[in-house]
Amino acid sequence: MRFLGNVLATIVGLFVFCMIFFFGIFFIAAIFGGSSENVAVQSDSVIELDLSKISTDYAGKFNYKEIDYFDAKHDGLSDVIKAIKAAKEDDDIKGISILNDNSNLGMSQIKAVRAALEDFKKSGKFVFAYANFFTQKEYYLNSVANTIYLNPIGEMEFKGLSSELLFFKDFQDKYGIKMEVIRHGKYKSAVEPFLENKMSDANREQITALLNSLWNSMLGDISKSRLISTTKLNQIADQLAARTPEMAKMQGLVDKVVYEDVYHNDIRKILSVDADDDYHKISILDYAMNVASTASESSSKNKIAIIYAQGDIGSGEGDVNSVGEGSMRRSLQDARKDKKIKAIVLRIDSPGGNALTSDLIWREIELTKRVKPVIVSMGNLAASGGYYIACNANTIFAEDNTITGSIGVFGLLPNFTGLTTKMGIYSEQVSTNANASDYSIFKPLSENYKFIAQEGVEKIYTTFVSRVAAGRKMTFEQVDAIAQGRVWSGTEALKVGLVDKIGGLDAALEYAASLVHINEYKTQNFPIYEKDFADYLGSLGVPFMKTKESFIKEEVGEENYKVIEQIRRIQSKKGVQASLPFEINIH
Repeated sequence: MRFLGNVLATIVGLFVFCMIFFFGIFFIAAIFGGSSENVAVQSDSVIELDLSKISTDYAGKFNYKEIDYFDAKHDGLSDVIKAIKAAKEDDDIKGISILNDNSNLGMSQIKAVRAALEDFKKSGKFVFAYANFFTQKEYYLNSVANTIYLNPIGEMEFKGLSSELLFFKDFQDKYGIKMEVIRHGKYKSAVEPFLENKMSDANREQITALLNSLWNSMLGDISKSRLISTTKLNQIADQLAARTPEMAKMQGLVDKVVYEDVYHNDIRKILSVDADDDYHKISILDYAMNVASTASESSSKNKIAIIYAQGDIGSGEGDVNSVGEGSMRRSLQDARKDKKIKAIVLRIDSPGGNALTSDLIWREIELTKRVKPVIVSMGNLAASGGYYIACNANTIFAEDNTITGSIGVFGLLPNFTGLTTKMGIYSEQVSTNANASDYSIFKPLSENYKFIAQEGVEKIYTTFVSRVAAGRKMTFEQVDAIAQGRVWSGTEALKVGLVDKIGGLDAALEYAASLVHINEYKTQNFPIYEKDFADYLGSLGVPFMKTKESFIKEEVGEENYKVIEQIRRIQSKKGVQASLPFEINIH
């Protein structure tokens, strides 16, 4: 027995040693070899602007406390825009190529990239764009180019914007699955598909106004770049008069209908490169990494903090794709206490989420305002809870195509009584008190519980409107008139008083600097997300340390994963929600 015990102990010891050795080697390799060296920028180089792997403004900073390791990513949209600005002054960069780009960026983000490219062109350097197929969103970005190329067998999509909603009332009646709805706000249409079989007049009104505002913003930018009137652009869209490459060229939307090899030859000619030679290229992310590691910081001790609030709002730490109470409140507190930080710009790209968490972040902003100014810069979305955390800022900036407002709250309570009854499944409850059983998906919603839930919704709506009224210096009645869950574009929001100025993140930073009377400053990005060792190994691709989300994404693909993620978000919503009234899919 002692012999077997010694053998077993030896085997266990060897196993532990191998595991420690494996993790030790892997960890050392990750720390010292995990980050690749910067790609050299050769003279007469062209940046390839591929935005397909970028979805958020902020790539994130991560603190792995267990291993005392700090990691900062540089592949967010803010890094890309910073890189384009640096390329304008870089003698080694001669131009930017947009080649078959297919991004997941929102309209406001596309507008920010366009603005950076417009500024880049002022240097006299070129921006060329080529596509096999232009979607409207990609054409909006590519239209900024000096010369636009389209494949002779390609297609051009230019037809205007539309949005489609699905309705589930009859589906619920047929299968016995019912969503109990508690809401305040006639425009709070997230719940409308469960109540009706068609769109309400109020919802149609707000979606129509929103689409028209976004479309007009797009047309204004395209008109300026292509020197085509918006009236003419609308005619082209109505008649689908640019649906083929030849028609698109005839209408002035593209310049050349050729194959990709001609596109590259044209770039070679500008660079004086022989037809048989390759010209130097560098990807935008590689160049952004170079800029991040070599750019000289301002010598000023003054700083402006940029705090990014990206994704659904909820409890917990949060991440680059979600606004967490932990990271947001900690960021505001750290920026508030740092005497070198003179002002704070809160960059919001969020459809909202949990009402309680939104209020906790609002409170932290309220405390911060007493010490230093807080300026809000709205990205694609700052709606419902996203607007809740913006409303008390000193000044609010939005892009003209930002989706904002949606001041309203709702609750959804799924009920399976009809379904389970049809299946012959019944439930019984035993309680000590009248309201002890609370709510069950297997019992019809009682009038008493519905009354209590509606009371909670009304209380939060009243609080929400009061917060906005105080922050925007309006009366409760004035806010209520433009609230009710209605969404507004940035242009419309400016007219009704929900935002102060139209402009992007740079405009907000300049304003913040002027407010505290500083000419030179550094920027410091927040949040710094706190992670554990398992998260770190998963991010490096260690198979058994990868998250379940990573595995699912690899198996089903990026687009299908978005659908799964949307279902997961709906299922995880607890408590009253201050969330965008509907999933906006604009085509």
